Amino acid sequence: MAIKKLNNKLPQSAVLRQILKRCSSLGKKYDDENGLPMDVPKGHFPVYVGENRSRYIVPISFLTHPEFQCLLRRAEEEFGFDHDMGLTIPCEEIVFQSLTSMLR
Repeated sequence: MAIKKLNNKLPQSAVLRQILKRCSSLGKKYDDENGLPMDVPKGHFPVYVGENRSRYIVPISFLTHPEFQCLLRRAEEEFGFDHDMGLTIPCEEIVFQSLTSMLR
């Protein structure tokens, strides 16, 4: 199952690029070429999870998993994607860790 278009005007690849650009981290050094923090390896992006907004670096390949897409839909419903905090996932850290360990 692919990620549905979040904006009817943009193709899925453009929407994913927008999401990844918004997955920034305050106070980090940024790569001018792609706008992501320099401590994020190519092919990965940061997300913030749980009450304490703990930062996790996850592979872009997670975007194709239905379970992770469900988390993205919950994030969009709760926080939207147009904010400066980076991509925040609304679930407990232990649940996120369990899910991501199964996806690897």
